[in-house]
Amino acid sequence: MTPAIFLNTVIYPACSGDEKIISAFAQVDRALFLQEPMRHMAYVDKAVPIGYEQTLSQPSLVAYMLKQLDCAEMESCLEIGAGSGFVAALLSKLVKYVYAVELRPELAEGAREKIRSLYITNAKISCGDGTKGWEKFAPYDRIIVSAGAKSIPEKLVAQLKDGGVMLIPLNNSLTKIEKKGGELTQKALTAVAFVDFVGT
Repeated sequence: MTPAIFLNTVIYPACSGDEKIISAFAQVDRALFLQEPMRHMAYVDKAVPIGYEQTLSQPSLVAYMLKQLDCAEMESCLEIGAGSGFVAALLSKLVKYVYAVELRPELAEGAREKIRSLYITNAKISCGDGTKGWEKFAPYDRIIVSAGAKSIPEKLVAQLKDGGVMLIPLNNSLTKIEKKGGELTQKALTAVAFVDFVGT
């Protein structure tokens, strides 16, 4: 599948034709975030291993999540589970500032290098425990979690702005959480399978 067909047949329907999301995918080549032996899978709608028992998520699911996050033109977004840095790179085209946390040092460093190589200046990658978020830059307009949680970390809730939105795979269900007046509302969106969110 060519990049153009990939955008038209995989990304476009998954994000309901959201032009900002399609533009982000057009600017950020998924192949660059895969190891050489796996690059033939860049434009296939499947999750791909990136080492350390982690995967680069299915592109249509990423596009769907970005659509549900409704993050275009927001001030800041926190990503938990940065992995290769691909989603952080996409988010850098949609929000003013991106802050991403990755537990595994090797992946965090690789993501930093990739972000630097693409001259992305509005995304930062930290190595650390995702359940603690990234307090230094909180609160966040949006939070996206790229790992399967068994519970919602309290510190992530605390770091979400009032009026903010969090997407988190919760007990195998992609869940949209909105914070209004200090209260949380939850909506289950679709069944998903992610690697475990360690610590939840």
